[in-house]
Amino acid sequence: MNYGLYLSATGVLANSHRQDVIANNIANAETHGFKRDVTTFQQRLTEAQMMAGGHGRTNPLLENIGGGFLVSPTGVDHTQGELETTSNNLDAAIMGNGYFAVQDGKETRLTRNGAFSIDRTGYLVMADNPNLKVLDRDQKPIQLDGRYRSTISLGAFGEITQNGQAAGQIGMFDVADPSKLAKRGGNLLANTDDTAAGKQLLRAKATLRSEFLERSNVDPAIELTQLMDAQRQLEANANMIRYQDATLGRLVNDVGKIS
Repeated sequence: MNYGLYLSATGVLANSHRQDVIANNIANAETHGFKRDVTTFQQRLTEAQMMAGGHGRTNPLLENIGGGFLVSPTGVDHTQGELETTSNNLDAAIMGNGYFAVQDGKETRLTRNGAFSIDRTGYLVMADNPNLKVLDRDQKPIQLDGRYRSTISLGAFGEITQNGQAAGQIGMFDVADPSKLAKRGGNLLANTDDTAAGKQLLRAKATLRSEFLERSNVDPAIELTQLMDAQRQLEANANMIRYQDATLGRLVNDVGKIS
């Protein structure tokens, strides 16, 4: 195996993945409640280090180069985004750590997007997906009187008031280990913690701000800078593959030619 070709190939694959993640972040820079993805990588051990019975069969010079690097699972940056006013009485933003819970079929998903609406049957749902019902503090769907939408107001702890009467409370939840949250599309998060304690949704120690929405925590300027860096690294590794291929071609066709 050509060691240089292998190392350059890992660089191309890793930076190609990095480009895809950054491009997705930029595409969601205006998506309310979106949390940017973060690419992580891990160093790959050399073959001699990975094999328990390597018997020292290695080149000391190549051993110092390392074994390249591999893509690790993509992480999520849960930093809170800026708030923007909407003047919509059904919009809400969470101040602090926490998530809204919605019913997605038989599953419960979490989101930071607080753009809500009321469907034909009076249930409080996500404005961009009426199939997702917003859950209250007891993780049950919230049903209101859609005829009096303009009289609905939201309190600092999710209290819903309609026509001056208490009508429910929007749930705000947290998880024991945010690193176990995985994206499931549609700006939704799933709790993948398999432990008994980790599966339980906790009451969030946060407050709600009515008539505001949380913006994405993506900074387009930073993402574009990182995208350019990833492109340069990908091109450098691709050029190294071409140079090494040309060198091998000369070795086979010219140096190894029998006169």
